[in-house]
Amino acid sequence: MAKAFVFPGQGSQFPGMCKDLYDAHQEARELCQAADRLLGFSLTDVMFNGTAEALKQTKVTQPAVFLHSVVAQRLMTIEKPDMVAGHSLGEFSALVACGALRFEDAILLVSARAQAMQAACEANPGTMAAVLGLPDEKVEDICNQISMQPTNANNVVVAANFNCPGQVVISGDVDAIDAACIVFKEEGARRALRLPVGGAFHSPLMAPAAEDLAEAINKTEFRKPFCPIYQNVTAKASMEPEIIRENLLKQLTAPVRWTQSVQNMIADGATEFYEFGPGDVLKGLIRKINPEVQVG
Repeated sequence: MAKAFVFPGQGSQFPGMCKDLYDAHQEARELCQAADRLLGFSLTDVMFNGTAEALKQTKVTQPAVFLHSVVAQRLMTIEKPDMVAGHSLGEFSALVACGALRFEDAILLVSARAQAMQAACEANPGTMAAVLGLPDEKVEDICNQISMQPTNANNVVVAANFNCPGQVVISGDVDAIDAACIVFKEEGARRALRLPVGGAFHSPLMAPAAEDLAEAINKTEFRKPFCPIYQNVTAKASMEPEIIRENLLKQLTAPVRWTQSVQNMIADGATEFYEFGPGDVLKGLIRKINPEVQVG
């Protein structure tokens, strides 16, 4: 019986996040105070007292979700995991959990990632949309068709998150996303609508962030993890620091293969999944991917 630890990404934040853990545990207070010192501003003040709008800022959201996730995992008494994975941003929390990154290095890397992605969003405005009720392959086919259409409008649209069977998030230029949503509905999608996000994450529009993130990744020490991490880009187990580095950078513009990651973890022996972080969205996705496994 193998245990898998999983960590959520951007979108799981909420006002007051992590404050209960901070108030109740000395270790939580030490981690939060360290985060504030390292980042050079009071992240915890925004987490504990800020509005939902303030928490939506990418430069705040990403370190906030990362911090909450690491704190929650550190406070649990469950034995070490046999494997880990994280959804998008959650991959950084997973890397701390498996020993590949030190907390101090990881939060600075997350901050650098957030700032690079925010700059890319401003340079190349885009959006994302959720598509429910269509096979993954159908969604990809329609995205390819829209992207290849001759048009004066920007027409980048790609599948960005394979969350669970029948649930895919697409990403790209606003006009292309809107055009794709019309086709999805014509093809029988139960739902196809834009998400309230600040950019086209996991799409080619994030390419401008790659140079800055590459510089930050190259400056960061990665160690060999004590257990495999199933990375978003390949959905396969990784143990080598250099491969982990490469996959983290590719993740900016490549899709999050969450369905495939969970399926591969189960194929490799995972029977118990534990989610650490704000919210419990991954628990629901895992149950839809395979209702037989234990989710805690």
